[in-house]
Amino acid sequence: MHAPADYATLSTPTGPFTALVDTDGVVLASGWTADPEELRALIHPSIRPAELRARDSLGAVSRAITDYHAGDLTAIDAITVHQISGPFLTHAWEILRKVPAGDPVTYTDFATISGRPAATRAAANACARNAAALFVPCHRVIRTDGSLGGFRYGLPIKRWLLDHESA
Repeated sequence: MHAPADYATLSTPTGPFTALVDTDGVVLASGWTADPEELRALIHPSIRPAELRARDSLGAVSRAITDYHAGDLTAIDAITVHQISGPFLTHAWEILRKVPAGDPVTYTDFATISGRPAATRAAANACARNAAALFVPCHRVIRTDGSLGGFRYGLPIKRWLLDHESA
């Protein structure tokens, strides 16, 4: 049995945002949903919590979510995230955390800076399989033609995030 996880749902300008954290306050999953079970399903089975406990606040994680949406775009950077997958995906998620707010990269650029320039599809897959949206800012990856590409929580939210970060 895996340790329980705590979750909290906050109101944001783009709707409800929920984060799940382990017993150390490390983000396991997060995104624009009010359904913690939707997020729990995204967590790798080897670390997926067996139980979820609702909380009013997750301390530093909740503050970072609120501060980011209020304009402190670096508030999310200090939050620790734990995701498990194969070596490329894990590395790609670490690279995503280094893409600066206001300076989106293309999927091709993301593949290159992840060390696999020919692996554009794999880079896109890393974005699609990211369980910790916002903290691992997959929204900062766009298509070569400047269009948005995909986003688990919908293109209107991705557009809002990119506009928020470019302001």
